Amino acid sequence: MPAAVRADLADGIVCYGRSVVGQEWPQMESGEAAGDRFNPWGIELFRILERADPKAATEQSAFDKWLDQTNDRELARNDRIHGAEGVIPTAVWAALILMAVVIFVFMLFFADSGERAKVQALQIGAVAAMIVVTLSVIHALDSPFASGGLKPVAMERALGLLEQGRRVVGATGPLPCDAAGRALS
Repeated sequence: MPAAVRADLADGIVCYGRSVVGQEWPQMESGEAAGDRFNPWGIELFRILERADPKAATEQSAFDKWLDQTNDRELARNDRIHGAEGVIPTAVWAALILMAVVIFVFMLFFADSGERAKVQALQIGAVAAMIVVTLSVIHALDSPFASGGLKPVAMERALGLLEQGRRVVGATGPLPCDAAGRALS
């Protein structure tokens, strides 16, 4: 990238990642709609990129690659946010619960007075347990970020690599954001 924007882009991408981990992820875990607003560092990176004036072929190639990676980053953010909101509509939940109740009631009709109560309870209990487990798994898949679900492991790993990269190239100056990705100025 052109030298005029190289350091600002490098710092901005670290702040973008910090913002995902420190702000957007907790919002998704709590059920807040993170998709209702832009990541502020995505906007800042765009503003920095507007200042770039790639002249050499290598700078133009790096500029093109940055645009490709920006597109990838935004698509990944959209997927992440869409997944946080849950995809199973209320009508499907109502149908699943109704089916569970119907199956449970249907199992009651299999009660046989010739069988011991323990055997009948085991049969009905096994079916009921499988229904509860299935509904629990569907619920967990519908809200993957809630209560200990998905964690930002890949983004944290990327941030660690970016920090290592900053040290390797001697970029030891302060970043324009705090550890949670909030702008300092």
